[in-house]
Amino acid sequence: MKEYKYIFGPIPSRRMGLSLGVSPIPKKTCNYSCIYCQLGRTDKMTNERREYFPLEGIVEEFKEYIKSNDNFDVVTVVGEGEPTLYSRLGELIDKLKALTEKPVAVIANGGLFDLEEVRLDLMKADIVLPTFDACDEEEFIKVNRPIKKINFKNIYEGLAKFCREYKGQLWVEVMLVKGFNDSEESLKKLRELLKGLRYDRLYINTPVRPPAEGYAGQVSKDTMIKASEILEGIAIDTLTEGSFYSEEKDSYKAILDIIKRHPMNQHEIISFLTDRNAENIDDIVKGLEEDSKVEVVNYKGYKTFRLI
Repeated sequence: MKEYKYIFGPIPSRRMGLSLGVSPIPKKTCNYSCIYCQLGRTDKMTNERREYFPLEGIVEEFKEYIKSNDNFDVVTVVGEGEPTLYSRLGELIDKLKALTEKPVAVIANGGLFDLEEVRLDLMKADIVLPTFDACDEEEFIKVNRPIKKINFKNIYEGLAKFCREYKGQLWVEVMLVKGFNDSEESLKKLRELLKGLRYDRLYINTPVRPPAEGYAGQVSKDTMIKASEILEGIAIDTLTEGSFYSEEKDSYKAILDIIKRHPMNQHEIISFLTDRNAENIDDIVKGLEEDSKVEVVNYKGYKTFRLI
């Protein structure tokens, strides 16, 4: 079974169904270091747009994958870093759309939306999912920890410009972190800012997987309900998540391939193995726990596995 460098999944998404991922950025290369990031702290903070991986290589992998498998609902450019840092993002989207009739989505942090070149690249996507977690500069710095060149005023104005120009589906996501941006005052200030944006959907999330910082806690169910009412958004925990999928025949390798980009908890792993009719499930889980390449994080009473 071929191991792909830039293509991964499909991964279940509660917003989009089965998502085939495309990763144009090296792991943990970002202009934010969000306290809630499920990949851990950002290793390489940068605001430089460049061709991190060869465009032709990404496209060839995608071509090869879809020759034998179209079992996905959407192609999502996201991966392991901030995709808007990829200087040939617009070309990549064009080439992906030329190869599939499935919608192409981009998940972005919004940090570069003030750049016209970035907005023009994103115009080509069918769905854009920007993150907007803060109501002011202070919250922005505490929650998203951006590189110094980025400030809250610019990202808000850039997002507002994009909203006015973009013709596709715009789905904004707010990540609520307990004690940081979940107060009623913060939510009401955020609501006023959101009134200046045009979007099709607003999703409200909270850390459910081990975050970069242990203190980045999950908000309560009551807070999620309150936030949904104030912001008039959809709480992601009310949506149904599908099943993980891999064409890799070896179950152990399949899990490693998934957790390279998307952490899985013990229950998701057991469910995944059960769906595949895998034998010796307990041995596979034990092997993951003992594997030096796998980080096992105990979080909220369960174990989450991610590739180091």
